[in-house]
Amino acid sequence: MKFLTFAATTLTGVIAISSADARDINMQSIYPSSLPLLGQAGAEMGDRISLLTGDSLTIHFKNPGEIVTPSGVWDAVSTGAIEAAWYSPGFAEGVIPAAPLFTAFPFGPDMVEYSAWWYHGGGRELWNELSAPYNIHSELCAMLVPEASGWFREKINSVTDLKGKKMRAFGLLAAVMQKLGVEAQSMSPADTMSGLNLGTIDAAELSFPAIDKAVGMNEHADYYYFPGWHQQASLIVFMMNKSSWNDLSDRERAAITEVCTANVTRTAAQGEVIQIEPLADLIATGTIVQRWPDDMLAAFEEAWHQVVEEKAAENADFKRVWQSIDSFRANYKKWSDLGHLQ
Repeated sequence: MKFLTFAATTLTGVIAISSADARDINMQSIYPSSLPLLGQAGAEMGDRISLLTGDSLTIHFKNPGEIVTPSGVWDAVSTGAIEAAWYSPGFAEGVIPAAPLFTAFPFGPDMVEYSAWWYHGGGRELWNELSAPYNIHSELCAMLVPEASGWFREKINSVTDLKGKKMRAFGLLAAVMQKLGVEAQSMSPADTMSGLNLGTIDAAELSFPAIDKAVGMNEHADYYYFPGWHQQASLIVFMMNKSSWNDLSDRERAAITEVCTANVTRTAAQGEVIQIEPLADLIATGTIVQRWPDDMLAAFEEAWHQVVEEKAAENADFKRVWQSIDSFRANYKKWSDLGHLQ
């Protein structure tokens, strides 16, 4: 009886200590949980982390604007105002010029090749090195399928047709389109759709079919272009204030890493499947799906080479990251050409 009393007392003490040590972390997202994959995958990861850590760590997903604005996420995590974020590195281009190369870039790798570079080609180490001065640690936590090339109000028959067009475009896509005479503009999805309706813009790139249909892009433009040469795969990271990351236990850090690694596989697979029905629905309701001809793709690629040369000349870190992934891809191609059906 004395032993049972002692054991019960000890167990109660352990539970009390465990409860006292439990941590709740707010994770501010730049994508709403309502968006398939982009936000949904972040909203769902918290339960799995809680399970693996025995509830010692709880991640609370926060939609854009709940704590800070999307544009303020980087600084908030850097300063510790919030401890974690669901984030695309490319949004940090203003502070790290090479950041877009860690999210997506024109004529870039597919999901398999991109993840190979991140995990085994130096990508993860480079990103964490570049973000370390800002007190930020990241784990790759989602892998997204190719995006569509964009929605156009009119059919594009040649590069000449692009000149003077106003287009909602982001990051490196915008830089390439500007080379071809397009007036690239950064706009929210809501402003994008009203802009297409009112004719203040002529085209817009947003996402892949599952999201484009969900937000009703087909109601504002008729021509839907593929392939998404500007974004063949996209990376999303779980980003955490480095001091907070270091304060976690080994088990908690391992749980985050393993859940994120599993998320990469889950989102890659799910992303392929959820495009099928929306794309069929878009076509059935009148969307005119177009594939860029070879000469247009060649023009986009030539403009991209100009952009990447300029950016590498302007910034040493951009050049270093570009050399890393470009070299990795050249070596990978030797294997890929032999091992994979083309």
